[in-house]
Amino acid sequence: MKNCFIKKYKLFNYANLIIHARITVKSVVYNNCYNMVDVFLLLGSNMGERHDLLKEAANHIAQTIAPVLKTSSVYETQAWGKTDEPDYLNQVLLVQTDMPARQVLNHVLNIEQQMGRKREVKWGARSIDIDILFYGDAIINEQGLTVPHPQLHNRRFTLEPLVEIAPHLNHPVLNQTIVRLKNNLNDCLVVKKL
Repeated sequence: MKNCFIKKYKLFNYANLIIHARITVKSVVYNNCYNMVDVFLLLGSNMGERHDLLKEAANHIAQTIAPVLKTSSVYETQAWGKTDEPDYLNQVLLVQTDMPARQVLNHVLNIEQQMGRKREVKWGARSIDIDILFYGDAIINEQGLTVPHPQLHNRRFTLEPLVEIAPHLNHPVLNQTIVRLKNNLNDCLVVKKL
C-alpha cells in the first residue's frame, strides 16, 4: 500500500512538472510573439541590374533582420528630388522583428554598404537604397533615425507599393491610412507597376 502511494505521488509530481513545463514554454513563445514589431522597408535601385539588386537586398534583410512576410510588386518610377537620374525600381517589404529600431537601421546601413552604396550626392544614383518607413506605430526622432519616414506621404513611389500590401495601415503622426494618403497625393511623377 505504501509503495502504491509513493508511485502515485511520484506520478502526480511528474505530471505537474510536465504541465508546468508546457505552460512555461507557451508563455515564452507568447511573450516572443507579443514583442514582435511590423517593420515596413522601402527598397530602391537605379544602377546596374536593378531587379537582381532588389532580390539581393531582400535576401540580406531576411538573413540579418527577419524573414520577409510580404512583398509588394516592383514599380518603376521616375527619379524623385534629382530628376535627371535614371529611373528607379522600388519595392516595399514587411518584416516582423523584436530588434530595436536603431539595430534595424544599423543592419540596413551595413547591407547598403555591402552592396556598394555610395553617399556622394544627395538623391544621387544608387545601387541600393533601403528606407525604414514604419517601425510598428512608433514615432522616433533621433539623430540619423526618423520614423515614420518624414517624406513617405509626399512620394508616389513609396505609397503605390505600400498601399498594395498595407492599405489600411495608419500613419501614427498624420493619423491617416496609407490609402487615404495616396488618394490625396500631389506627386505627379510616373510610377508604373511591373
